[in-house]
Amino acid sequence: MPKKFEAKTLEEVYEKASLALDCSINDLDIEVIQSPSSGFLGFFAKKAIIEAKRKNNKNNHKKEYNNNKQDIEVETLTTQLNKLNNSTKKEDNKLNKNQVKKEKIFDDFYDRKKQEIHQTPIVKTDNENLKFKIKKEVDNLFSKICYEIDDIKVEVSQEEKMVYITFTGKDSALLIGKEGYRYKALSYILFNWINEKYNMMLKLEVAEFLANQEEAMNNYLVPVIEKIKEEGYFKTKILDGILIHIALTKLREEFPKKYVAVKTTQKGDKYILINEYRK
Repeated sequence: MPKKFEAKTLEEVYEKASLALDCSINDLDIEVIQSPSSGFLGFFAKKAIIEAKRKNNKNNHKKEYNNNKQDIEVETLTTQLNKLNNSTKKEDNKLNKNQVKKEKIFDDFYDRKKQEIHQTPIVKTDNENLKFKIKKEVDNLFSKICYEIDDIKVEVSQEEKMVYITFTGKDSALLIGKEGYRYKALSYILFNWINEKYNMMLKLEVAEFLANQEEAMNNYLVPVIEKIKEEGYFKTKILDGILIHIALTKLREEFPKKYVAVKTTQKGDKYILINEYRK
Protein backbone atom coordinates (compact mmCIF):
# COMPACT_ATOMS: atom_id res chain seq x y z
CA MET A 1 0.00 0.00 0.00
CA PRO A 2 1.29 3.50 -0.82
CA LYS A 3 2.18 5.82 2.04
CA LYS A 4 1.34 9.51 2.21
CA PHE A 5 4.07 12.13 2.65
CA GLU A 6 3.96 15.92 3.08
CA ALA A 7 6.57 18.68 2.75
CA LYS A 8 6.90 22.31 1.61
CA THR A 9 8.20 21.44 -1.87
CA LEU A 10 8.02 18.48 -4.24
CA GLU A 11 11.79 17.98 -4.01
CA GLU A 12 11.59 17.75 -0.21
CA VAL A 13 8.67 15.36 -0.22
CA TYR A 14 10.32 13.11 -2.85
CA GLU A 15 13.46 12.97 -0.73
CA LYS A 16 11.38 12.31 2.39
CA ALA A 17 9.63 9.41 0.68
CA SER A 18 12.89 7.91 -0.62
CA LEU A 19 14.45 8.00 2.86
CA ALA A 20 11.36 6.55 4.53
CA LEU A 21 11.04 3.73 1.98
CA ASP A 22 14.81 3.16 1.88
CA CYS A 23 15.26 3.38 -1.88
CA SER A 24 16.16 5.76 -4.70
CA ILE A 25 13.53 8.21 -5.95
CA ASN A 26 13.76 6.45 -9.33
CA ASP A 27 12.57 3.24 -7.61
CA LEU A 28 9.33 4.85 -6.34
CA ASP A 29 5.84 4.86 -7.79
CA ILE A 30 4.66 8.38 -6.98
CA GLU A 31 1.24 9.99 -7.25
CA VAL A 32 1.03 13.73 -6.61
CA ILE A 33 -2.06 14.38 -4.46
CA GLN A 34 -1.47 18.12 -4.04
CA SER A 35 1.07 20.46 -5.64
CA PRO A 36 2.71 23.06 -3.37
CA SER A 37 1.59 26.69 -3.45
CA SER A 38 3.00 29.75 -1.67
CA GLY A 39 -0.45 31.28 -1.45
CA PHE A 40 -1.05 35.03 -1.30
CA LEU A 41 0.78 37.22 1.22
CA GLY A 42 1.47 34.16 3.30
CA PHE A 43 -2.14 32.99 3.38
CA PHE A 44 -3.66 29.88 1.78
CA ALA A 45 -0.25 28.25 1.33
CA LYS A 46 -0.38 24.57 0.39
CA LYS A 47 2.10 21.80 1.09
CA ALA A 48 3.21 19.21 -1.43
CA ILE A 49 1.40 15.92 -0.75
CA ILE A 50 2.19 12.64 -2.47
CA GLU A 51 1.47 8.95 -2.12
CA ALA A 52 4.47 6.73 -2.78
CA LYS A 53 5.44 3.07 -2.72
CA ARG A 54 8.39 1.04 -3.89
CA LYS A 55 8.22 -0.26 -7.43
CA ASN A 56 7.79 -4.02 -7.83
CA ASN A 57 11.20 -4.58 -9.39
CA LYS A 58 12.98 -7.84 -8.68
CA ASN A 59 16.31 -6.19 -9.36
CA ASN A 60 15.82 -3.57 -6.67
CA HIS A 61 18.26 -3.87 -3.80
CA LYS A 62 18.08 -2.02 -0.53
CA LYS A 63 20.59 0.72 -0.09
CA GLU A 64 21.37 2.83 2.95
CA TYR A 65 21.08 6.51 2.10
CA ASN A 66 22.92 9.16 4.02
CA ASN A 67 20.37 11.20 5.99
CA ASN A 68 22.31 14.29 5.09
CA LYS A 69 21.81 13.67 1.36
CA GLN A 70 20.65 16.98 -0.08
CA ASP A 71 20.03 18.50 -3.50
CA ILE A 72 23.11 20.14 -5.04
CA GLU A 73 23.34 23.74 -3.89
CA VAL A 74 23.76 26.15 -6.77
CA GLU A 75 25.98 28.31 -4.58
CA THR A 76 28.43 25.45 -4.06
CA LEU A 77 28.70 24.75 -7.77
CA THR A 78 29.05 28.42 -8.55
CA THR A 79 31.86 28.79 -6.02
CA GLN A 80 33.80 25.91 -7.54
CA LEU A 81 33.25 27.15 -11.07
CA ASN A 82 34.46 30.60 -10.13
CA LYS A 83 37.69 29.05 -8.86
CA LEU A 84 38.24 27.51 -12.29
CA ASN A 85 38.06 30.95 -13.86
CA ASN A 86 40.03 32.98 -11.31
CA SER A 87 43.30 32.50 -13.16
CA THR A 88 41.89 33.90 -16.40
CA LYS A 89 39.49 36.63 -15.25
CA LYS A 90 40.51 40.26 -15.62
CA GLU A 91 40.35 42.70 -12.76
CA ASP A 92 38.16 45.03 -14.77
CA ASN A 93 34.69 43.43 -14.91
CA LYS A 94 33.02 46.21 -16.88
CA LEU A 95 31.59 45.01 -20.17
CA ASN A 96 32.46 46.88 -23.36
CA LYS A 97 29.60 47.89 -25.63
CA ASN A 98 30.62 45.27 -28.18
CA GLN A 99 30.58 42.42 -25.64
CA VAL A 100 27.51 40.19 -25.40
CA LYS A 101 26.23 39.46 -21.90
CA LYS A 102 26.40 35.82 -20.81
CA GLU A 103 22.73 35.78 -19.91
CA LYS A 104 21.80 37.00 -23.39
CA ILE A 105 24.03 34.44 -25.08
CA PHE A 106 22.45 31.65 -23.05
CA ASP A 107 18.88 32.82 -23.63
CA ASP A 108 19.62 33.13 -27.36
CA PHE A 109 21.28 29.69 -27.46
CA TYR A 110 19.87 28.90 -30.90
CA ASP A 111 18.64 32.39 -31.73
CA ARG A 112 21.86 33.72 -33.26
CA LYS A 113 24.34 32.63 -35.84
CA LYS A 114 27.51 31.21 -34.36
CA GLN A 115 29.55 34.00 -35.95
CA GLU A 116 27.56 36.53 -33.94
CA ILE A 117 27.82 34.62 -30.67
CA HIS A 118 31.56 34.03 -30.73
CA GLN A 119 33.29 37.36 -31.02
CA THR A 120 36.71 36.30 -29.72
CA PRO A 121 39.09 33.59 -30.98
CA ILE A 122 38.53 30.11 -29.60
CA VAL A 123 41.20 28.38 -27.53
CA LYS A 124 43.71 26.87 -29.96
CA THR A 125 43.96 23.18 -29.10
CA ASP A 126 42.78 19.93 -30.62
CA ASN A 127 39.55 18.22 -29.62
CA GLU A 128 41.15 15.42 -27.58
CA ASN A 129 43.32 17.74 -25.49
CA LEU A 130 40.41 20.09 -24.82
CA LYS A 131 38.12 17.16 -24.07
CA PHE A 132 40.61 15.75 -21.55
CA LYS A 133 41.01 19.13 -19.86
CA ILE A 134 37.28 19.82 -19.52
CA LYS A 135 36.58 16.22 -18.44
CA LYS A 136 39.15 16.53 -15.65
CA GLU A 137 37.60 19.79 -14.43
CA VAL A 138 34.03 18.41 -14.59
CA ASP A 139 35.04 15.25 -12.68
CA ASN A 140 36.68 17.38 -10.01
CA LEU A 141 33.62 19.63 -9.78
CA PHE A 142 31.23 16.73 -9.12
CA SER A 143 33.59 14.50 -7.14
CA LYS A 144 32.03 15.39 -3.77
CA ILE A 145 28.38 14.71 -4.55
CA CYS A 146 26.69 11.87 -2.70
CA TYR A 147 24.56 10.73 -5.63
CA GLU A 148 25.23 7.49 -7.45
CA ILE A 149 26.10 8.49 -11.03
CA ASP A 150 28.08 6.88 -13.83
CA ASP A 151 31.30 8.24 -15.27
CA ILE A 152 30.51 11.68 -16.70
CA LYS A 153 30.82 11.75 -20.49
CA VAL A 154 32.40 14.78 -22.18
CA GLU A 155 32.68 15.30 -25.93
CA VAL A 156 34.04 18.35 -27.76
CA SER A 157 33.48 19.63 -31.29
CA GLN A 158 35.56 22.67 -32.14
CA GLU A 159 33.96 22.80 -35.58
CA GLU A 160 30.57 23.38 -33.93
CA LYS A 161 32.17 25.22 -31.00
CA MET A 162 30.17 22.91 -28.73
CA VAL A 163 30.86 20.93 -25.55
CA TYR A 164 28.59 17.94 -24.89
CA ILE A 165 28.28 16.81 -21.25
CA THR A 166 26.19 13.76 -20.33
CA PHE A 167 25.16 12.53 -16.86
CA THR A 168 23.76 9.02 -16.46
CA GLY A 169 23.36 6.62 -13.55
CA LYS A 170 20.85 5.58 -10.93
CA ASP A 171 20.71 8.93 -9.12
CA SER A 172 21.55 11.22 -12.04
CA ALA A 173 17.98 12.56 -12.20
CA LEU A 174 18.42 13.98 -8.69
CA LEU A 175 20.87 16.53 -10.11
CA ILE A 176 17.97 18.36 -11.74
CA GLY A 177 15.03 17.21 -9.60
CA LYS A 178 12.21 14.78 -10.33
CA GLU A 179 10.62 17.01 -12.98
CA GLY A 180 13.83 18.65 -14.19
CA TYR A 181 13.23 21.89 -12.28
CA ARG A 182 16.93 22.64 -11.93
CA TYR A 183 18.00 21.69 -15.46
CA LYS A 184 18.24 25.30 -16.66
CA ALA A 185 20.09 26.41 -13.50
CA LEU A 186 22.67 23.63 -13.79
CA SER A 187 22.97 24.14 -17.53
CA TYR A 188 23.53 27.88 -17.13
CA ILE A 189 26.19 27.43 -14.43
CA LEU A 190 28.19 25.01 -16.59
CA PHE A 191 27.60 27.10 -19.71
CA ASN A 192 28.80 30.30 -18.02
CA TRP A 193 32.08 28.64 -17.06
CA ILE A 194 32.64 26.91 -20.43
CA ASN A 195 31.74 29.97 -22.49
CA GLU A 196 33.88 32.27 -20.32
CA LYS A 197 36.95 30.04 -20.27
CA TYR A 198 36.80 28.27 -23.65
CA ASN A 199 34.42 30.48 -25.66
CA MET A 200 32.26 27.48 -26.56
CA MET A 201 28.59 26.56 -26.22
CA LEU A 202 27.17 23.73 -24.11
CA LYS A 203 24.71 20.90 -24.68
CA LEU A 204 23.85 19.21 -21.39
CA GLU A 205 22.09 15.85 -21.04
CA VAL A 206 21.02 14.59 -17.62
CA ALA A 207 19.23 11.24 -17.24
CA GLU A 208 17.84 11.55 -20.80
CA PHE A 209 15.95 14.71 -19.77
CA LEU A 210 16.97 16.60 -22.91
CA ALA A 211 16.12 13.65 -25.18
CA ASN A 212 12.68 13.35 -23.56
CA GLN A 213 12.08 17.08 -23.93
CA GLU A 214 13.07 16.95 -27.60
CA GLU A 215 10.75 14.00 -28.22
CA ALA A 216 7.83 15.72 -26.49
CA MET A 217 8.41 18.96 -28.41
CA ASN A 218 8.76 17.15 -31.75
CA ASN A 219 5.41 15.44 -31.10
CA TYR A 220 3.82 18.82 -30.36
CA LEU A 221 5.30 20.37 -33.51
CA VAL A 222 4.06 17.71 -35.98
CA PRO A 223 0.51 19.17 -36.30
CA VAL A 224 1.89 22.69 -35.88
CA ILE A 225 4.14 22.30 -38.92
CA GLU A 226 1.24 20.99 -41.00
CA LYS A 227 -0.91 23.96 -39.99
CA ILE A 228 1.86 26.41 -40.88
CA LYS A 229 2.18 24.81 -44.32
CA GLU A 230 -1.56 25.25 -44.83
CA GLU A 231 -2.08 28.73 -43.38
CA GLY A 232 1.42 30.23 -43.43
CA TYR A 233 1.07 31.62 -39.90
CA PHE A 234 1.14 30.24 -36.36
CA LYS A 235 1.72 31.25 -32.76
CA THR A 236 2.86 28.46 -30.42
CA LYS A 237 1.69 27.90 -26.90
CA ILE A 238 3.70 29.40 -24.04
CA LEU A 239 7.06 27.63 -23.85
CA ASP A 240 9.68 27.70 -21.13
CA GLY A 241 13.29 26.75 -20.54
CA ILE A 242 14.94 24.41 -23.00
CA LEU A 243 11.65 23.86 -24.87
CA ILE A 244 11.80 27.31 -26.46
CA HIS A 245 15.25 26.54 -27.88
CA ILE A 246 14.25 23.09 -29.17
CA ALA A 247 11.13 24.44 -30.87
CA LEU A 248 12.95 27.45 -32.34
CA THR A 249 15.65 25.27 -33.89
CA LYS A 250 13.13 22.79 -35.33
CA LEU A 251 10.89 25.48 -36.82
CA ARG A 252 13.77 27.44 -38.35
CA GLU A 253 15.07 24.27 -39.98
CA GLU A 254 11.59 23.49 -41.30
CA PHE A 255 10.83 27.03 -42.51
CA PRO A 256 14.12 28.75 -43.44
CA LYS A 257 12.34 31.38 -45.57
CA LYS A 258 9.78 32.40 -42.96
CA TYR A 259 9.99 34.81 -40.06
CA VAL A 260 10.48 32.62 -36.97
CA ALA A 261 11.16 34.48 -33.72
CA VAL A 262 10.69 34.33 -29.97
CA LYS A 263 8.17 36.81 -28.60
CA THR A 264 7.49 37.81 -25.00
CA THR A 265 4.10 38.64 -23.47
CA GLN A 266 3.50 41.44 -20.98
CA LYS A 267 3.71 38.85 -18.21
CA GLY A 268 7.15 37.73 -19.40
CA ASP A 269 5.99 34.43 -20.91
CA LYS A 270 7.61 33.36 -24.18
CA TYR A 271 6.17 31.90 -27.36
CA ILE A 272 7.29 31.51 -30.98
CA LEU A 273 5.70 33.43 -33.85
CA ILE A 274 5.90 32.07 -37.41
CA ASN A 275 4.90 34.35 -40.26
CA GLU A 276 5.87 35.60 -43.69
CA TYR A 277 8.56 38.28 -43.92
CA ARG A 278 7.04 41.69 -44.46
CA LYS A 279 8.23 43.46 -47.59
